[in-house]
Amino acid sequence: MIKGVMFDFSGTLFRIEPTEDWLRAVLAEAGTGMGEAELVACAARLEEAGALPGGAGPRRLPPRLAALWRERDLSSEQHRAAYTALTRDVELPAPELVDALYDRHRTPAAWRPYPDTARTLAALRERGVPVAVVSNIGWDLRPVFAAHGVDHLVDAYVLSFEHGVQKPDPRLFRAACDALGLAPAGVLMVGDDRVADAGAAALGCPLLLVDHLPAGERPDGLAPLLDLL
Repeated sequence: MIKGVMFDFSGTLFRIEPTEDWLRAVLAEAGTGMGEAELVACAARLEEAGALPGGAGPRRLPPRLAALWRERDLSSEQHRAAYTALTRDVELPAPELVDALYDRHRTPAAWRPYPDTARTLAALRERGVPVAVVSNIGWDLRPVFAAHGVDHLVDAYVLSFEHGVQKPDPRLFRAACDALGLAPAGVLMVGDDRVADAGAAALGCPLLLVDHLPAGERPDGLAPLLDLL
């Protein structure tokens, strides 16, 4: 019987803004002009580089960054170092945009909840099912939940950079189960990564995988969860 639920963050409950929107917002904030065609081309290069956290990974990871990339979610310093290094491989109109782009992705405005996120979390709360968010991440995502009005529906946040452990290491999922006060066999893990999130199965947690799609293209991906309950 499912008594609690763990959710991944990016690609499960929230999705980062499109790369073009990310770049456009930073350019506007910096007062830096760029023609539309140039902006679109630059955004495409950033996407290919995997520079947007929460977006697609690098299509060709530079060998010099391989070790850092594997462990990027173990600390806030490693996370910033990995993504800013990828961004620096893309030609930008001003060098200060590297850090500005990284900082933008940490703001609530850069994240969009999936259409069924709020109602799913609310339904779990109504049923008395506690919720933990378990994320490989290098910064505090709690303000994102607060800004979108769903922080009161989450009982615990277990973030890799705060524990020095990243999924699929079972220790991160164990910490979440302990935070909920539940045995792993009764805690469902919901995520979009078939490797990282499947690490919960090593503890005996049931697993539900959802598709990592843009927010507007996945209106009811969390619906199977409520059916399981």
